[in-house]
Amino acid sequence: MSTVAVCLALLAAILHASWNAFLRTGADRLWSITVMSLAGSVICLPFLFMLPLPGPGAWPYILLSAGLQVGYSLFLVAAYRHGELGQVYPIVRGTVPLLVTLGGFLFFGEILGTWQTLGVLLIATGIMSLSLGKTRAATSSILFALTTGLIIACYSTVDSRGVKMVEQPVTYALWVLFLFGMMITITFMITRRGLVVDLKSPVTWKAVGGGVVAMLAYGLVVVAYAYAPAGLVTAVRETSVVFAVLIGALLLGEPLTVRRLLACLIVAGGAISVSL
Repeated sequence: MSTVAVCLALLAAILHASWNAFLRTGADRLWSITVMSLAGSVICLPFLFMLPLPGPGAWPYILLSAGLQVGYSLFLVAAYRHGELGQVYPIVRGTVPLLVTLGGFLFFGEILGTWQTLGVLLIATGIMSLSLGKTRAATSSILFALTTGLIIACYSTVDSRGVKMVEQPVTYALWVLFLFGMMITITFMITRRGLVVDLKSPVTWKAVGGGVVAMLAYGLVVVAYAYAPAGLVTAVRETSVVFAVLIGALLLGEPLTVRRLLACLIVAGGAISVSL
């Protein structure tokens, strides 16, 4: 796995954990993630006119990825209703590496070496162990989190192939982000009968800032897919759970136990193995 892909995935991990922490603290999380996504669409719009349109072969992947990310957002919001960041986030992210790797193997013939396979297994094991303990999340929250992880695995697999259908990976990412923001805004307006955005409210601008961070996190991962197989990129990106647990402990007052620290070390060891 190239150094460029590792650096991109690790930076995306930090950014991803940060915007999830913001979402976890929001009063109306569906509104927050909608405004975040809409802000991403607005930012992407001018760049769409500066870059060549994706070819016909890329559009099915772009549309499918954007639609799957709407589902991901809805289930993530539901999972955070009854679970802590340090509980829900590890379950969501822990299910992804193995599922993405399995999808790449079953559908696209991607084969991983021994060290890469070991790394994926270590990361998945370490992240899932972070969600165990006496203060586990509610069953409903766990089920929503598992479903969210499954959807992430699906759109990650789609992205890993779709980005190869365009000359510039950034073009693919921009179109997915733009359409995703439009789709989730329409979904919100249908379910809530409208969307109110007060540009004078600091909450709105916090959501906009979260949208910028989320957009960068996604874009970095898509670009990383151009340099390494999906399973490897996704596995390294899942170290975001370490940052999420630390953010939860330092900023949200969530417990940071010895068990969680050991699990973080397992995740780190897995990331190193994947990079070999």
